Amino acid sequence: MGKDILSVRDMQQDFEKIIDLAIDLKKERYRRYPEADNKTLAMIFEKPSTRTRVSFQVAMDQLGGHSIVLNPSDMQLGRGETIEDTARVLSSFVDVIAYRAFKHHNMVTLARNSTVPVINALDDIEHPVQMLADFMTIKEVKGKLSGLKLVYVGDGNNVTNSLLYACAILGINMIASTPQDFGPDPTIFMMAKEMAREKNAVLTISHDPANDMNGADVIYTDVWVSMGEEDRKERKERYFEGFQVNRQLIARARKDYMFLHCLPAHRGLEVSEEIIDGPNSYVFQQAENRLHTEKALLLWLLRNKNI
Repeated sequence: MGKDILSVRDMQQDFEKIIDLAIDLKKERYRRYPEADNKTLAMIFEKPSTRTRVSFQVAMDQLGGHSIVLNPSDMQLGRGETIEDTARVLSSFVDVIAYRAFKHHNMVTLARNSTVPVINALDDIEHPVQMLADFMTIKEVKGKLSGLKLVYVGDGNNVTNSLLYACAILGINMIASTPQDFGPDPTIFMMAKEMAREKNAVLTISHDPANDMNGADVIYTDVWVSMGEEDRKERKERYFEGFQVNRQLIARARKDYMFLHCLPAHRGLEVSEEIIDGPNSYVFQQAENRLHTEKALLLWLLRNKNI
């Protein structure tokens, strides 16, 4: 691991170790750790958040540290101060920065100019912290990761990109089943596909979700219209007809399949109510695990980066 966690690839060597640490931390939820004593996490949110904000804030507080939430409108960043200057100033005050950004370019700029670790809490390219919670949940339920089959259905967005990297690292076979022209980032797909060969895993892009479900262990979906894409809502929803995760679509999946969704969800669009609220849905366990995996990630950074 380098200084920063901007991509799932930055956790490549330690990804499952962090998940295992999170599983242990979940058993002792309120234990405090000396590594976090007097340490401060600053969180910058360009995009609104429920799970990311609350889970990071509670995570740092439960570890025994402190947290500060910053909105651009409350900072000089919102009045024209450069990201470079913001990074230099903030990193002289705090020990870790979590940044939820619209643009990956800004994420990289902040990290390059910060002297403390920067965690990507979501941008337009990846969502690495979400992956820790996703695969922690899978490991809790399935008891393993390598060799499973995960089918992602929907928009090829930042979550899809990060899922490709995570599956490649963990040896999970993955199909990204998206409408034509709405697939994941092609460069990320090719890089992840190459990484997957080392773990004998196969990554595929497809446009036939019903057929792709054959033998699926995990079914994952996300919203069709991400934040910042509201002007494309009607157009995208027309393209995504036939990609709703419902009883008919998942008929060929394994009987003990898991359904995951990073939330917030729109019942009746990307997923039917009977699926997300059904017995195979683990979305709220998945959401809770954001807390435990972010505690694990913060503790891992505090222990290994001489913070």
